[in-house]
Amino acid sequence: MVKVIDLNKITHEMIKNGTWEFKNGVFRHALGDGIIGFDGENFYFPGYFSRKQQKEAKKKLEFVLGLNTDLEKFYSEIEDSKFAFLIKEFYGLTIPKAPDKYQALVETIAQQQVSFEFAMQTIRNLVKLAGKKLENLYIFPTPQSILNLSEEKFREAKLGYRAGYIRHLTKEYLEGNLNLDLEELDEKEAIKYLTKFKGIGRWSAELFLAYGLGKNVYPAGDLGMKRGIAKIFGKNPKEVKEKDVREIIEPYGKWKSLLAFYILCYDRKTETVKKRGKN
Repeated sequence: MVKVIDLNKITHEMIKNGTWEFKNGVFRHALGDGIIGFDGENFYFPGYFSRKQQKEAKKKLEFVLGLNTDLEKFYSEIEDSKFAFLIKEFYGLTIPKAPDKYQALVETIAQQQVSFEFAMQTIRNLVKLAGKKLENLYIFPTPQSILNLSEEKFREAKLGYRAGYIRHLTKEYLEGNLNLDLEELDEKEAIKYLTKFKGIGRWSAELFLAYGLGKNVYPAGDLGMKRGIAKIFGKNPKEVKEKDVREIIEPYGKWKSLLAFYILCYDRKTETVKKRGKN
């Protein structure tokens, strides 16, 4: 684990869905049957966890927080590029990921065509409606608990048309028609497979693969990506196309998804500053 990892920066970019918290330097996440903690050096488990449960929970938290990311290697790859300023801006930031593939799917669909802030609110609503409470946190809803929600309850989450997609995909997943264990497929194969399902376009497929499986992909068609590239290269956002994003990011090989994430975070940060200036 690289010491440069900054939990404060990582949690700042995570989806605030009610399943985790970061207080006084300790990250706590409701996972499975208990709440797992991590303070940057040590992991904390419920006393009733077996060694096997501890090992599995530790592995899951390492995945969620990107603890095995070699950030120093990444920084050396971009230090002489146009993106060098992002090192100081986001030093210690890794790509946070979902602890569960089904959760990744739901949270990806919830982000379609809305701002990140609005998406987080709808996800949080859904978690509180269908999730199990554990102390002050919630365990992310199971597929069955989401399907059990009435239409009226589902509307309370304010997901709009995305609720229909989530219901449909959840049903497909439970019936065994939608397989989310796509680790063995390459990027193109996985995208081709996922986009066969109603509610999943290329943007959603790419985001899911990065967020749920940790694959080295990124949503090149994302507005924030195009806008971030435009800001960094002094272009008009309307002039930046998906192919332009790919031409700029692809040369970074194994680091392309991490670089793309830094660009997205830079866009979010600058947009937030801009909004505050208008208020």
